[in-house]
Amino acid sequence: MDYLQLIKEIRSGQFRKIYFLHGEEPFFIDEISNAIIHGALQEHERDFNQTIIYGKDAEPASLIAELNGYPMMAERRLVVLREAQDFDKKIEELEPYFNSPLESTIFVVGYKYKNFDSRKKLIKLAEKQGVVFKSEKVKEYSLGDWIVKYVKSKGYGLSSKACSLLAEFLGNDLGRIVNEIEKLAIILEPGTTINEVHIEENIGISKDYNVFELTNALSARDVFKANRIVNYFEQNPKATNIVVVIPQIFKLFTQLLRIHFLPNKSPEGVASALKVPPFVAKELINASKQFDPRKIAANIAVLQEYDLKSKGVGNSSSSHGDLMRELIFRMLH
Repeated sequence: MDYLQLIKEIRSGQFRKIYFLHGEEPFFIDEISNAIIHGALQEHERDFNQTIIYGKDAEPASLIAELNGYPMMAERRLVVLREAQDFDKKIEELEPYFNSPLESTIFVVGYKYKNFDSRKKLIKLAEKQGVVFKSEKVKEYSLGDWIVKYVKSKGYGLSSKACSLLAEFLGNDLGRIVNEIEKLAIILEPGTTINEVHIEENIGISKDYNVFELTNALSARDVFKANRIVNYFEQNPKATNIVVVIPQIFKLFTQLLRIHFLPNKSPEGVASALKVPPFVAKELINASKQFDPRKIAANIAVLQEYDLKSKGVGNSSSSHGDLMRELIFRMLH
């Protein structure tokens, strides 16, 4: 069962005896846990029927005692084990309860930042008695689609440039992305299409001076624009730095190199091969015409050289600003 199906089921009032939530992406685990906490009990029932325990403070015997307690003046009890990864190997001592869970108890396990070993008996029992949800990181190529869907679920639209700014600047930190979108939702009317101006004015990501615009300038071999952005970065160190810039430029040129050797260079073929939206595929196809394979290979070698220099290898005096200016010059000439 995926995240949206599980949330829909919870909000409809259908609850399982056990929710074992584990994986590298904490956002989905927190969202599912919070949906259960919000929906399982009414406000007046929580004092006597809701227990939230953190893994570092939990002991198996006392936790099992909580799980085996009966509800008071309510239909059910709710026990939530947060940060279950800190419970460490003690979690396997819960097997007897997993084997025979109480019908009137909802038990939520939030095991974050890593996957629980699926070979363990505990997780097989959790699947039998309830639901196991594996919370995986959103893949980079799917991040834009995820952001658009999330914004749409909140009743807003999102321009393609605004989406790219959020994805490039915030990465796949879903919690941070959601926090920034929630801030915008406070000040913007429902139904508004969020654009790059909203992003710049309210989140602090410049619509003109960012890594996204720098890669666009490189794609078009626009020397003036690229140098203007680099100058801005040098004067505003908090905007970004070369350690962040290099991977984004590397990604661009590896995509361009792949396009040169694709048998199907149509927008559809490129979008499918590179796993990018069609509008991005068209931009990359145009960019590939600016650089032949030999220049692309040379630029990738230059990027590797400056990646080392940015980390102090072969560089004892040049600032990140100087290195970035040299890097852009060599890539465009």
